[in-house]
Amino acid sequence: MSRFTQLFGDRKPIIAMVHLGAMPGTPLHDAAGGVEGILRAARADLRALQAAGFDAVMFGNENDRPYELNVDIASTATMAYVIGRLREEITVPFGVNVLWDPRSTMALAAATGARFVREIFTGTYASDMGIWAPDAGAARRYAARLGAGDVVTLYNVSAEFAHSLDGRSLPDRARSAVFSSVPDAVLVSGTITGEAAAMSDLAAVKQVLPTTPVLANTGVKHATVADVLAVADGAIVGSALKVGGDTWAAVDPDRAKDFMDKVRAARGGR
Repeated sequence: MSRFTQLFGDRKPIIAMVHLGAMPGTPLHDAAGGVEGILRAARADLRALQAAGFDAVMFGNENDRPYELNVDIASTATMAYVIGRLREEITVPFGVNVLWDPRSTMALAAATGARFVREIFTGTYASDMGIWAPDAGAARRYAARLGAGDVVTLYNVSAEFAHSLDGRSLPDRARSAVFSSVPDAVLVSGTITGEAAAMSDLAAVKQVLPTTPVLANTGVKHATVADVLAVADGAIVGSALKVGGDTWAAVDPDRAKDFMDKVRAARGGR
């Protein structure tokens, strides 16, 4: 049995995002609310998502715009503090993602006991943050040194906010990443946060990776989740669960519940 299946079971998992507020030291940080304000908002979102029945949650620093490729230590430390304060309230598998820094993501997973991580581990991109060239080998070896070598890895192979400088097709890049780096699952994204991956991209990647889980990473909505799950092996969802579908708003408990109702229908009641 694969590590992905051991963690999520044999259903197609839906992983819900807990988008943390902007970290201290970042331009959008709410100094008046402070770290305790980030914690309060995260707790409310976590409770709403767990009540709705999501299979897992993932904590991310999506609000830390402009994004960095080498994340400030304060961001990682604050994320660890918030997750640590919530740890006893988390009742489902949880993951972490420190945008856009694989080593920081692995460090956060080791510090918090996260079961899985999401990150851009492979490829070379022209991005809003400049030339983007992550080092999967260094990040995975770093995780092993920290005792986090068994963390389930979700590799995003179509980076948001970026254009691949690799001339190979997306399916070829995905197939190569699986061979060279052995991720537990592959993620396919849209152009930016909240925008859907093309169904043709999902289908093409799944076709060349029949035994590797392939998940939709962005832009899955209430109206499209059944179609997505007909092709993909699961999905990560954030914006569709928020008040008004706004990425930066709080989770709307009713929208979250309705989303999972549609997921269960698509999964045959599971």
